[in-house]
Amino acid sequence: MTGRVAGHVIPYEVQGNGPERVLALHHWLGDRSSFGHLRRYLDGSAFSYAFVDCRGYGEAMDTPGTYTMEEVAADALAVADDLGWNTFSVIGHSMGGKAAQLILLDAPSRVRSIVGISPVPASGFPLEGEMWELFVGAVENSGNRRTIFDVTTGGRHNDAWLDARVSGSERAASAALRSYLESWTRGSDIHERLEGNPTPVLVVAGANDPAMGPDTMRSTWLQWYPHAELEVFNDACHFAPDESPETLATVVERFLGR
Repeated sequence: MTGRVAGHVIPYEVQGNGPERVLALHHWLGDRSSFGHLRRYLDGSAFSYAFVDCRGYGEAMDTPGTYTMEEVAADALAVADDLGWNTFSVIGHSMGGKAAQLILLDAPSRVRSIVGISPVPASGFPLEGEMWELFVGAVENSGNRRTIFDVTTGGRHNDAWLDARVSGSERAASAALRSYLESWTRGSDIHERLEGNPTPVLVVAGANDPAMGPDTMRSTWLQWYPHAELEVFNDACHFAPDESPETLATVVERFLGR
């Protein structure tokens, strides 16, 4: 099932018809298809998942916008409204994790829980020096994107795996990538507004992720959310939906189904 109302609701796809409702927000270098491997293992009888294409990605590649985390949050809430979901949980992968927390600020009574997969903290994740140049260059350069996929997975994957990730990153508009990069790295620091928030949070981190790894999660998410718990995947890095999809589905649905 897909749905879109011109001028109002960004493209999304619903999987499952279960009573537990979940919005899913993708990472910076991929559209909603980046959840493809994970989706094979999800329980559609217990859960309903809405996979969203943020503006500038996938089916929304030509949708104009400001391309900020705040806009992603507002658009995701519009999807929930379109579906008639009064309450729901939010999954955010990497960049999507920052947007998930803005949804919580915008609609605290509607968000049942948050699952962050290698998620950007509420403070953002400033990149400096050569790393910033690598990411800025990735807006236009597929070689930079390949390096990012390689670095954030600890050099553990072969050429075919990296090539597939780069191919998926082509479903993104350059202007959107550049603006979102600024927003999730150097955008508003909202952690003080969320500190002590009682919403249940599950944070999934790959043990081999050099950026959003377990230590980063412990010093940010787990400090600010009193009901946050951390699940460390020893055989994954930054892209658990690709690297450990079956295990991720099990862990996420066990948490969401409580």
